[in-house]
Amino acid sequence: MSMITYEQDGEIKRTSGSFFRGENTNFHPSDQTFSNADFLSKYVMKGWAPPSSFVTKETPIVAFGSCFAANISDYLHARGYNVLTKHENRAYVTQMGDGIVNTFAILQQFEWAWLNKTPSADLWHGYRAEEFGYDDDVRRDTKALFDAAELFVITLGLSEIWYDELTGEVFWRAVPRDRYDPSRHKFRVATHAETLANLHRIHALIREYRPEAHILFSVSPVPLTATFRPVSCITADAVSKATLRSALDEFLGVHSSDQRLHYMPSYEAVTRLFSHQWEGDRRHPHIHVLDFNMQMFEAFFCKPGLPMPTLEATFRAALETDVKLGMEGHENEGMSYSQLRNLRIEERREAKREARRQERIMERAALRNRLKQEQQRAESNLPKQDRKRAKITLVSTLLLKAAVALLALQGVWSLADDWLMAAVLAL
Repeated sequence: MSMITYEQDGEIKRTSGSFFRGENTNFHPSDQTFSNADFLSKYVMKGWAPPSSFVTKETPIVAFGSCFAANISDYLHARGYNVLTKHENRAYVTQMGDGIVNTFAILQQFEWAWLNKTPSADLWHGYRAEEFGYDDDVRRDTKALFDAAELFVITLGLSEIWYDELTGEVFWRAVPRDRYDPSRHKFRVATHAETLANLHRIHALIREYRPEAHILFSVSPVPLTATFRPVSCITADAVSKATLRSALDEFLGVHSSDQRLHYMPSYEAVTRLFSHQWEGDRRHPHIHVLDFNMQMFEAFFCKPGLPMPTLEATFRAALETDVKLGMEGHENEGMSYSQLRNLRIEERREAKREARRQERIMERAALRNRLKQEQQRAESNLPKQDRKRAKITLVSTLLLKAAVALLALQGVWSLADDWLMAAVLAL
């Protein structure tokens, strides 16, 4: 048998030379490969990284679908990027940004916003099975978001779907218990062909209404909580993810000439780079895995983005934590997973409250500086002999204005009105 030699990561290796290997031969990484400085560029992002970064702090971003879209929304928003789906509005892609997880449901939002195509059955329900409906004001809010977006981040979550047999229309999620009708509400797994057709339709609509916008797809690594199929959940999840990933790959190949169409391999990064990536529920990735994924997006897609040494340091630290988890297990301090998760949720909420407190401190400092500048300008414009007498009146007025403004910042509008009336009567 003929043999050939090749070099991988500085090491000379040998393999069979009996078969033609094509123009592109990219080898699977070994444990040794992970230590290479170019590991992420060569073994993860190769073929998927854009020719140049394009997401700036001003780029209007709409992100929805499954968990990666929610995570990237939170991360980029905290980093100062313009994530439209983090702003106050009534659009369902904002209210349910990580709950519209199958390709049918995602397509429905684009058809509803741009084509005013409304489902005939009641398909859209929230996390607690509350009905969302098809309010036209919400549709217009959704359309406004889509019309403004220069980057769509769309994450595909699962292939298992519930549908209305009478109309053929697909639910966002499962069917609410009090609405379930066994004669018309059915369950099935979306096929590769259906998923591919939905992706083509989503792409066509965006290109029709936002031809210059970038589109970035990803697949959520989070497994199914449960399957409605009569098979084990882990095998059903494998099929669900494989259907999404294979259809998405075929779709990306068909549209390879679209230079504004992208894929972010977050699914592969979570499932292939770590050995102990899951929290105690074996569904949600550890925070160090999520942080690495978010930074990888910023490093490759954003400008000026994240310096590559920073990303590499984060990756190394995440790998070290992964090894530690394998050796020591989860540090749960005697708490159940639910208790740990609730604790982390509360910690995140407190971090948001603290961030808002800091914003208010900065707002108050800016207000004080502005009032001081007004006082200085007013004094400089008065005749010298009148300055002393006017200073008392001016200071009183400014103090009243400051009190009104500070009360307004706190949302105490009724008190602010009373203070304002008092100020008017006193002057």
